[in-house]
Parts: sequence; C-alpha cells; structure tokens
Amino acid sequence: MKILIVGGAGYIGSHVAREFLDQGHDVLVFDNLSTGGRENLFPEAQFIHGDILDYPGVLAAMRGVDAVVHLAAAKAVGESMAKPEKYSRNNLVGTINLVNAACEAGVGRFIFSSSAAVYGEPAYLPADEAHPTNPENYYGFTKLEIERILAWYDKLKPFRFAALRYFNAAGYDAKGRIKGLERNPANLIPLVMEVACGMRSELQIFGDDWDTPDGSCVRDYVHVSDLARGHVAALDWISREDRSLVVNLGSEAGISVKQIVDCARKVTGRKIPAKVAGRRAGDPARLVASSALARKELGWTARESDVENLVRSSWDAYVRAGLAGNK
Repeated sequence: MKILIVGGAGYIGSHVAREFLDQGHDVLVFDNLSTGGRENLFPEAQFIHGDILDYPGVLAAMRGVDAVVHLAAAKAVGESMAKPEKYSRNNLVGTINLVNAACEAGVGRFIFSSSAAVYGEPAYLPADEAHPTNPENYYGFTKLEIERILAWYDKLKPFRFAALRYFNAAGYDAKGRIKGLERNPANLIPLVMEVACGMRSELQIFGDDWDTPDGSCVRDYVHVSDLARGHVAALDWISREDRSLVVNLGSEAGISVKQIVDCARKVTGRKIPAKVAGRRAGDPARLVASSALARKELGWTARESDVENLVRSSWDAYVRAGLAGNK
C-alpha cells in the first residue's frame, strides 16, 4: 500500500515510517518540519513539506494513497494548558482537515496516534479501553475529541480508523537508522540523557514519597519501535476487518523514575546528579495501560520496552549524535 505518514519526520513518526518501509509499503511523508527534521527522512520515501492547516496542500497529498497515519499533533501537556488556541488550531482543526481531505480523496483508512491522556486520573490500573475518559489537560481533551470525530465519520462515511492510546514513547531504533534527536524533549528519559551528556546540571525527581515500591512515580514507557509495529498492525487489522478500533499500546508493568535513573547511571557510566523536588500537582503515583486488547486483536506486545533497552538505545542515539563527550 501507499501510506501517507503525516508528521513522519518527527521522533515517533520517523520510526513509524521506517517500519512501514521495512514491511514493503510505499511511504509518503508529509511534515512541516516544525519539530521533525530532514535528517529523519529516508531516501526511499517521498517527502512533501506541508502543513495540515493548508487544506489544498493536504488534499493534494492524499491523491493516490491507500491509508493515512496521523502523528502531527502538538503534544506538550503544560503548553496545552497555557496555549489552548494553539492546540485547538493544530490538533483539532488540522485533524479535521486531514479527515475531510481523506474522505474527499476516497482514502478510507486512517491510523491516529492518540494518547492514554484521554483517561485522566486513573480509577483503576492497569487502565483498559473501558476505563472512563476524563482528560485532565487540554492536550488530552483534543485527543479525545478527535477520537469522537473519527467515530462519527466511521458511522457516516466509508471510513475506518484505529486510535492508538499510549503514554510515554521512549528509546531509539536499534539499528541506528534514526539520525535526529527529539527537539525540546519534555519526557524523563531524554532529560536523563541530557544530564548524562552535561547539557543539564541535574535532574529533578518530583517526589520520593509516593505509594510505589521505591517512592518515585511509576509510568508506562513503550519503546518507539514497539509503537511503530503497533501502527502497522493496526492498519493491517482495520484493512482486514473493515471496522474501526480503539486500542491501548502499553508496557503494563510500569517503570519508576528511580529505576530509569539507576539504569542510566549504569549504562552511561555517568553520575547523573538528581535532586528530589516537591510533588507536582496532578501527578498520580502510577499510570499503566493494559494491552490485553492489543495482544488479542493485533498480536502486539511491547517486546522491546524493558528499562535496559529503553535507556541503552537512547544513550546510543546521543552517542551517535556526538553529544556524549560533553561531561
């Protein structure tokens, strides 16, 4: 199939593009390069420098494709609370442009990179797809609204979608084929890498008195290559079943902040100074997603998402980028 990957030059998108190429698909990357980089483009994939807010450009990119994979969201939780207009414009209006263009062009398969942020404060763990959806930030709200829009298009049009809900993407391609590092990272593992490289003086750990085995928060981390396989599996599923799917992609076990820091010290050989700060408002002690449905329907498991691989593949990427020498 010919796959249009929107946001395919970004951190997750480039891994997804690589997986579709590895599986023998034709890939067309559509990206405005605001957070993605040209170094993450592959010579065997076509590239269009475009923006999802440009409807004529989006529609032109749809011509001749068989499916759309959408990863072009603004995603910083804190920023979404300070700048809801940006998230409304990019995440909501931009996605509506994509969906309308897909329908106009006769493209009836759509894979959406959603988020487990749609669940909000966990009522139980691990959170499965039946968990109540009550997002606590505007970013999560936009993801949930998009899922609802997609569900209506599924009812009204010859349009099938898969919405993939996951928490924290981490790690890098084991073969080193993704050249660019994530820009302005906000997640824990790249921040730990920046401390190891001397780009930051220390790491902040927000609370060490949580109700967890080591007192630090526990989160669900999924290796980005596992996520990439999940996108391919989801497209295969909706193509075969001719129906839509909302599914979690989670590690289920969860990894604590201190586990990641300890592992990073071992892998990098660096001290990685860490200072315990106060708890952040709204942080739950644990967030873990169930992947039982993904196992059943997609045959998917998070096979590369152990803490050692998450940290080591990240460190290898920083070494390849020439940053590891800065102590």
